[in-house]
Amino acid sequence: MKARVLKEVGNLEYCDYPMPKLNSGEVLFKVKACGICGSDIPRVFVNGTYHFPTIPGHEFSGIVVDAADEENKKLIGMRATVFPLIPCKTCENCNNGRFEMCKSYDYLGSRSDGAFAEYVRVPVWNLVPIPDNLSYEVAAMTEPCAVGLHALRQAQIEIGDVVVIYGPGTIGMLIAQWARAWGAKVLLVGTDLNNWDFIESLGFTEYCNSSHEDPIEWVKKMTNGVGADIAIEAVGVQVTACNCLESVASGGKVIFVGNPHGDFTFPQNTYWQILRKQLTIHGTWNSSYSDTHKSDWNLVVDALASGKINAEKLITHKFDLETMDKGLEIMRDNTEFFAKIMVVNKD
Repeated sequence: MKARVLKEVGNLEYCDYPMPKLNSGEVLFKVKACGICGSDIPRVFVNGTYHFPTIPGHEFSGIVVDAADEENKKLIGMRATVFPLIPCKTCENCNNGRFEMCKSYDYLGSRSDGAFAEYVRVPVWNLVPIPDNLSYEVAAMTEPCAVGLHALRQAQIEIGDVVVIYGPGTIGMLIAQWARAWGAKVLLVGTDLNNWDFIESLGFTEYCNSSHEDPIEWVKKMTNGVGADIAIEAVGVQVTACNCLESVASGGKVIFVGNPHGDFTFPQNTYWQILRKQLTIHGTWNSSYSDTHKSDWNLVVDALASGKINAEKLITHKFDLETMDKGLEIMRDNTEFFAKIMVVNKD
């Protein structure tokens, strides 16, 4: 099969690669579409994966074409997306159903071969069926959609809440759509790097360009001096983390979503905000997954299929395995506006 194989940092080679060998409980999955995650950029160009060679790619959808066990042959032909985290199912977090916090997990696309390939092996447990009206490209957005939903569920958002989101990138805009669907007022804070016309096309008109305006004062102005009920940090830098603490209301909630780009140091006056406003701070990691209808993943598939969440609008670029270098370069170098860059396999 053809695949993009990370052989060393900076060398994501397009080459022939052996077909996956299935173990019991696994299926052979034909990849139809796979998103390039922001985390894939440092993974490919800076940090590498946990071993070489590895096939990256963890936001994907496709179809089951074979199964290791006879009892799972009935799954052949199933259209699905895939929860990429493979839990140990023995640690205390797994025993409590908190698989996203497993202490000894495997992960497709970083610890095991992922979906920048024509085929990938997938545990049956990780398959999430998708309806026929959901395209493979949109279904491949399930993982980032679930990450956004999981973040808001940490905040226990309520109808009428004011939610300010620092960082209107792909995850930030998915969080914004979830917050709006929940009945919240959404405020967005970004920089000159953000495409404000694109954000308006998604129906969001209350935003602050922090390159030209003080975002803390802007949030206070938009909330009659009170501050936001919920502040979301979706960038992973110190300044936006501090701004969240400064612009949230007393008794409010701050959700840290963005992967940190370095060490954070809070000024003393900013730290005082946590104490004096009696803030609740939540971390969020990955997304919840189970076979119940309330799992993040099942809720996302339903929302995508019904149109409640418009993920298709966020897909700004499409490449195939052979040409995806261009997509990686756009993301790494910020040479043009992008939201989600998708790798779509040719039939």
